Amino acid sequence: MTTAVSASPPGPGRPAPGPAADEGLARRLRALACTAPLHDLDARKANLAGEYGTYSMAEVALAAIDLVTLHMDFDTGADHEEIVARLLPRVAAQAPRRPAAEHERVARWVLENLINVGSVDRGFRAVYGTFGPDGEYVRRDYDFKLIEEVPGPGGGVYLRTTDEAVNVLVGALDTDVTSAQIAAEVKLEVLVSRGRLADAQLAAEQARYRTVQYAETLRRTLEATRRNVRAVDWLNDVPDMIAEALDHVADRYRHENAILTNIRRARDESPADRNPDHKLRAAELVDIVKDCIRRHTQLQSRLLEAGPLFRAEQDRQAFAPPAAGAGLDLYGQLLAPLLPLPVERAGKVTDAFFARGTGLRTPTAVRLGDLTEMLLTPPAPREHLGAEMPEPDLVATPDDSRFSEEQLEAARELLDLPADAPRRLSGLLAEARRRDPDLPYLVALLAVHAASPPVGTAYRQGERRLLFAVDDGTELDDSEFGGADLVVGTALLDAAGMAADRTEVAS
Repeated sequence: MTTAVSASPPGPGRPAPGPAADEGLARRLRALACTAPLHDLDARKANLAGEYGTYSMAEVALAAIDLVTLHMDFDTGADHEEIVARLLPRVAAQAPRRPAAEHERVARWVLENLINVGSVDRGFRAVYGTFGPDGEYVRRDYDFKLIEEVPGPGGGVYLRTTDEAVNVLVGALDTDVTSAQIAAEVKLEVLVSRGRLADAQLAAEQARYRTVQYAETLRRTLEATRRNVRAVDWLNDVPDMIAEALDHVADRYRHENAILTNIRRARDESPADRNPDHKLRAAELVDIVKDCIRRHTQLQSRLLEAGPLFRAEQDRQAFAPPAAGAGLDLYGQLLAPLLPLPVERAGKVTDAFFARGTGLRTPTAVRLGDLTEMLLTPPAPREHLGAEMPEPDLVATPDDSRFSEEQLEAARELLDLPADAPRRLSGLLAEARRRDPDLPYLVALLAVHAASPPVGTAYRQGERRLLFAVDDGTELDDSEFGGADLVVGTALLDAAGMAADRTEVAS
């Protein structure tokens, strides 16, 4: 990076000159952030129990992203076990003398880290800085995912790559899909016409990635329509996008068929004895371009079905029954406000609640024969104290809990933090490990549960303190746990506000 030198220094309120104030710098920082999880795999492979230094984890990760991208369909994604099976030959080629179980462990470890299984939202976060209009340096969060798990139509879970993952494959970020696809097709056509089949194969693969990305844009639009038809602009944006996409597919058909003809001619006319790799490259190019044509055919069919799908979803959502209301918290909204009141005032509230809360009671229709039998049957004699109650056969329930009461008390003691002194999860785990080897698992479980604390329930039930955990982007450095190094602390709830709410409910 070069820095421009001027005769007079910039003013105190002006941004720094050069690339630091350029939007292109932010784009390059985001592009670099998308590749950071791949480099992090090679940095963290030393934490695995065993000798894994000979494996290139970033190379396996790129191959995994490539496989998921090419094996996912418009409606479903790639199968998890199939991707692991296809990764095994590449992993085994790096260390052929290692056992097959180790190869499978490496493949699964790389794939799970690309999904980011250890985090709460299974995503990655990077922090970068930009200059605002007033020249002030501002830090921003960039959240992204590479491979995500999505539900399939048959109830299974499939893998799909995101736009960020496709951009990692082609070496770009935030690129317009349509212009990138046209540029890739033109570049492919020029390379084929000049006979540079090795470079043409790379251009064809990039064109196929862009085709997948274009289909993903349409799929997300249709999914958003199925969830809420009002969230998508079907008046202007989506019709324009569909019309533009149909024109784009028609142009790509013409280009790809012409490219396919030129490739086949180059394959058939190339002498096998002069350049044996030439025919092989041409044959691989034929398969790639045919796959592009297949994906464009599928995309065209989905584009033609988009209009009827919108009208069907509009009718379905317009006449759908209203969503059910939120449930009643009997303790926080009824019992807790009534306990301090005298019986006379509390009885009015309970009578009104149970009169409307029990619902309607449908009278039973009896037959004449049953009614006659009931009227003519003499009443059974009753004892003064009632029938004798049978002695219950009590069986002690075995205690199958993993943690004991003492461990639970020790974990609560560790997490009983002052309101003004939060701590990192890594420090709590280290302190818990010094007390008991099993205690860190309980502390981690309570901390993850505190990442989404039930504030409303605790407020209604009169709790004074509430444990919370926040992810600020710091990675957890621990030998047994992965994910985010949460900031764990205690929040004090408003006792005066709770008392005022109870008095208002009671009155």
